[in-house]
Amino acid sequence: MPAQLRAENGAENPPVTGIIRDRRGQQVLRLPSRPAMLIYLHGLNSSNQSHKAGVLRERLAPSQVLVPSYPAHRPDAAITNLSDLFRGLRREQLPIVVGSSMGGFYAQYLARRFTFAHLFLINPALTPWDLLRDFEGTPQTTAYGETYLVDRDLIERTRKYGIDTPCDGVPTTLFLDRGDEVIDSRIAESLYHDCGRLLIFAGGDHEFQHLEEAIAVIREAVIGEEAASMTPTADT
Repeated sequence: MPAQLRAENGAENPPVTGIIRDRRGQQVLRLPSRPAMLIYLHGLNSSNQSHKAGVLRERLAPSQVLVPSYPAHRPDAAITNLSDLFRGLRREQLPIVVGSSMGGFYAQYLARRFTFAHLFLINPALTPWDLLRDFEGTPQTTAYGETYLVDRDLIERTRKYGIDTPCDGVPTTLFLDRGDEVIDSRIAESLYHDCGRLLIFAGGDHEFQHLEEAIAVIREAVIGEEAASMTPTADT
């Protein structure tokens, strides 16, 4: 079943259209046909109703913020559902993608299958086969109310979606809390040392305590995408 999308800024956004003219009535700028699109991928046991999703919606309005509901604890199904999502987007509208924790892991893989305007990773779980080993044999419950067991099959299924060498031109920014008690921030730092924009904060935790600082950076990318779609034209 395809991933279910929820427009975090409410109902369908009305398109922003129009033409700016100079004093002589000549067209000088065409406004974007619609705001930039941002897609947020939540973490392992989280949901599309998460705190981060709500804050992104609030701070980035009126830009479109989509949050898919997907089974982050089932790697193959997660990739299938999210691939359907990205495949269904308009080709002329490249999304800005934000992935948190396990959502960052999936976003990193999908950025090699689809073209993103920019990829933002928040405390990403880039080697889940190592991370989940500490939880093997333990039952977990997602925010959607689904209970599952972290077993060897689940752990091993994550491996094929790992990216060993991410320095391949995908524009990427990482936000890392040095105090993350779940994921060693040095893993992401090492992988992206030579190619990503690394914003590392002292303290914090896995929940990520520097979301406002991250949103300020993400907002710059959103504004940049919308500005890029404003094509200067002249009446003939």
